[in-house]
Amino acid sequence: MTQQTLPKSLKARAVWISDVHLGNKDCKAEYLLQFLDAIDCETLYLVGDIIDLWSLKRHFYWPAKHNQVFRKILKMSRTTRVIYIPGNHDMTFRDYVGEKFGEVEIHRNFVHQTIDGRKLLMMHGDELDNVIRFGRLTRFVGDYSYDLLLFLNRWSHVIRSRMGYPFWSLAGYIKTRVGKAKNAIDTFELAAIQWARKHDVDGIICGHIHHPNIRFDDEIVYCNDGDWIENCTSLVETLEGRLEIIHWSDQLKSEKTFELIEWRGRKSSAVA
Repeated sequence: MTQQTLPKSLKARAVWISDVHLGNKDCKAEYLLQFLDAIDCETLYLVGDIIDLWSLKRHFYWPAKHNQVFRKILKMSRTTRVIYIPGNHDMTFRDYVGEKFGEVEIHRNFVHQTIDGRKLLMMHGDELDNVIRFGRLTRFVGDYSYDLLLFLNRWSHVIRSRMGYPFWSLAGYIKTRVGKAKNAIDTFELAAIQWARKHDVDGIICGHIHHPNIRFDDEIVYCNDGDWIENCTSLVETLEGRLEIIHWSDQLKSEKTFELIEWRGRKSSAVA
């Protein structure tokens, strides 16, 4: 992992974000707004749960920063191709697949072609819930326990900020150390890889489970861009063709990098 100060500009071929949950008080909108201001990309992919209609239905919460993120995305769509794939928390927008919201294209799923010609299928990931027999990853402890986890995560962030410490996800740390959660994550990732094989693509990109990762399985690459509730992460295809998960908050961290290499005369890859 490399760590550095936040750059003023981050150039890329493509950027993926998901699980922003605008309208939810745990959304890290300020960090996301800084990230969107910095990126300069050809295509921005919104891989679902951008607006949290579930949360808004329970309690309306739409502060200025959330509105600024929303307006920033619309502004970016004037010069950057923006493709939106609704998730389960903003499922209502699936009724508008094939249409545009301003210049934002709405798709049910989409195939991205990397600089070296690989085809990566994009979907939010809730499509796999029935396959792996669990609704939300949060069911590993129950919804109320997950809400408590996010509450603790929120106050951990407040306390660390006041003490001058950088952002750190308590929720992410705990989740990767609970056996049932780890098993659920692994099951989801393997199901996504099988989905990619079934659809004859080179890899798959999704969100949904709030767990950023890149893994490689028999020439299939699985990418999850994470979220802006627990992790403040995105997936980036660099101008050189690397796939990279980056964390953006008080500093920039490169979490994982996917390098394209030649292997036995066929296109393959390695995860660092």
